[in-house]
Order: sequence, then C-alpha cells, then structure tokens
Amino acid sequence: MSSVSGSSLPSSAALAEARDWRTPVELVALGAIWGGSFLFMRVAAKDFGPFPMVATRLLLGAAVLLPLLWRARAVIRWVHVWKMLGIGALSAAIPFTLFAWGAERAPAGIGAIANSMTVLFAALVAFVAFGEKIGTRKAIALAAGFVGVVILASGRTAGENVAPAALAGALAALCYGIAGNLIKRYLSDLPPTAVAAGSLLGAALLTAPLALASWPTAPIPGKSWACVIALGVMCTGLAYAFYFRLIQRIGAPRAATSTYLVPLFGVAWAWMFLGEALTPTMAVAGAIILGSVIFSQQRKA
Repeated sequence: MSSVSGSSLPSSAALAEARDWRTPVELVALGAIWGGSFLFMRVAAKDFGPFPMVATRLLLGAAVLLPLLWRARAVIRWVHVWKMLGIGALSAAIPFTLFAWGAERAPAGIGAIANSMTVLFAALVAFVAFGEKIGTRKAIALAAGFVGVVILASGRTAGENVAPAALAGALAALCYGIAGNLIKRYLSDLPPTAVAAGSLLGAALLTAPLALASWPTAPIPGKSWACVIALGVMCTGLAYAFYFRLIQRIGAPRAATSTYLVPLFGVAWAWMFLGEALTPTMAVAGAIILGSVIFSQQRKA
C-alpha cells in the first residue's frame, strides 16, 4: 500500500481559502440567474400570458427537482403534501403569476426592484402573525422600504404608468414573506430541497387548469419558448437546488444575500438586452428599498 505524504494533502487553511473564494462567486452567479428571470418574463409574457407561462415554468422547475423529492419520500406524510400544496401557492403560483402579469405592463426592472421587499415583508409577517420582535432597526427599514415602493409606483416609463406592475411585485414579495414564515414553522421537519421540489410541484398542479383554459391560440415564437424554458430549468429548478446547497454550506442568512443582487442584475440585463433604461424614479426607489433591506440585516457590534 503506497503512503501519501502530508505535504500532498491540502491544508485546512487552503481549503478555507478555496471556499471563501468560491462562495462570493456563487452568490453573484445566483443573483445574476434570478435577476435574469425578470428579463425572460418580460420577453415571454406577452406571447404566453401569465398562467400558461407560469405553469410551464413550474412544470419544468419541478421536473428538475423531482429526484430530490423522490429521495426524501420516506419522510413525507400526507400532512406534508397538503402543507406543500399551500406553500406552493404562496411561494410560487401566486407570486410568479403576479410578476408575469406585471411583466406584460412594465419594464423588467420594476419587478426586480419590488422583489427586494421580500426580506422586509418576512420580518413584518413574523411580527404581525407570530409575535416575533421586530426591533427599531427593522421597523425603520420597513418604513423606508414602503416609501421606496410608493416612489417606484409613482414613476412612468415611456409615458406608461407602472403603478399596477409595481404593486403586483410588492404583493408577490408579500407572498414570499408569508411563505418563508410558514415553511420555517410548519415544514422544518423536511429537507429544504424536498420542500422546494414539493412546493413547485404543488404550484404546477394548481396553475395547470388555468393555463390550459387560457392557453394562447396564436403560435408562440421560438424566442418566447426559449425564455420560458430558461425560466423553468435555470431560474427555477437549478437555481433552487443551487440556493439550498448554498444554505447547507454557508447558512441561510449569508445565502440570502444573493437576493440583494437580483434588482441590480434585473435592471442590468433589461438594459443590455432589451434597451430598457433605468429611470430616475426606478434608481431612487431601488436605492431606498435595497438600502433598507441591507440596513435591516445589519447587527450591532
């Protein structure tokens, strides 16, 4: 049996350095992928319509994650199935539809900026529904975030009022905040990846009848099909798996920082590929909302 010298094995310091280098890259990549989802929705929404686009996205995302759900089948009970169906409505079916509806009516950056409110809404729901302390810092951040949404909704793009899309995005973020609290309290006994897979599958089942009833009669262009496939496979299925792998490695609070990059990439991709400009109203609202989210997550030394 050949021996391996100690010098040939990577040191713990070297491994830590490699992980520290890899984590920021992965967080940026995840923010870029999720930011791209608003670009894809903007392109495909008018050809598909909200329900067909969302149902197709969910089916593809669920298909990617089904092996993870199958792996956890031994610990899943019927009570979990009903819970995942409800979580699927709040974490995917309803917010995805709201964002898709908004994408038909306003630039991609509007939805991406409104999405940033998720962290603040999660804190608000935890305070109102579950009695968690909110603290002065988060209360200030919530007030500032709501001001940002009002500013965002007051803007216009090419003369068009973006208020409906901004409010739809804020409502979608509220759904995410509710779902996050419910997952934490009622599905913490399941692996996170199984919860993600089961929720997407449940959401797909909920939206499928609505998608069939409203499926467009005109042929859907190949570009829109490509965008919806990217939405389902990359921005939903693979991104969810990627995100939960990050949570397992670096913890949920640090993994959640990838969401700070979503509005930045959402606006950047829309500008690069669709020529959608960043208006002053969007810039001010985005800075206020994102700044409030970052402020709410800081801890006293």
